[in-house]
This record gives sequence, structure tokens and C-alpha cells, in this order.
Amino acid sequence: MFDWTAGELAEGLRCYRESLFFEAHEHWEAVWLQAPEPQKTFLQGMIQTAGSFHHFRRGNRNGARSMMHKALARLDRYPETYEGIALGALRGNCRAWLVAFESELVEMPAVPPIELV
Repeated sequence: MFDWTAGELAEGLRCYRESLFFEAHEHWEAVWLQAPEPQKTFLQGMIQTAGSFHHFRRGNRNGARSMMHKALARLDRYPETYEGIALGALRGNCRAWLVAFESELVEMPAVPPIELV
């Protein structure tokens, strides 16, 4: 099981929680490169989630929407909790972002938290 309290995973989680999405992506990618399946695909979905918010913050709404679709396609393969993450809640919040992206809402939902279980 992944340890989100130490190393690159913890640093990535800290960055994500501080809205440093590109940096979160970089930390998690270091683990992703070494991870076996099925954890590799799960972590790729987490990286794409951070990447989606990075695109959005840079004003690339279409890129953010596309990346979020890819992230959810990967994360939907896993149970409600997986590798220490409350994944069901995260997916639900990410779907709210997709609705906002696709409807061109001006006021966006809060960035979904990543909760440890």
C-alpha cells in the first residue's frame, strides 16, 4: 500500500493541498515511474487530476476538461477507497468540475480535497 505520509507521495499531496498542481504531478510521477500495476494506473489518474487543475489555473479550460476525463477514466476502475485515498469522494468532486468545465460556469467549485483513509 502507498504511504502518503512520507517521501514523494507526501510531498505531492502537500503540493496538491497548497494548489501547486504541477509540483504535485512531478512528485507523484517519480513514484508512478516505478509502480507496478494496478497501482501505476491509479497513480496516473491522480497525476492527471493534478494536471487538470494545473491546466485550469493556466487558463486552459479545454485542456483541463480533457485531462479530467482521462483521470476519471482511470480512477473509475478502483473501489471507493484505494491505496489509502477516499477515492469515491474525490471522483464525485471531480465530476462536479467536469460539469462546470462543460457548462462554462464562471464560478467554479472548490478544488476537491484528497482525503486519506
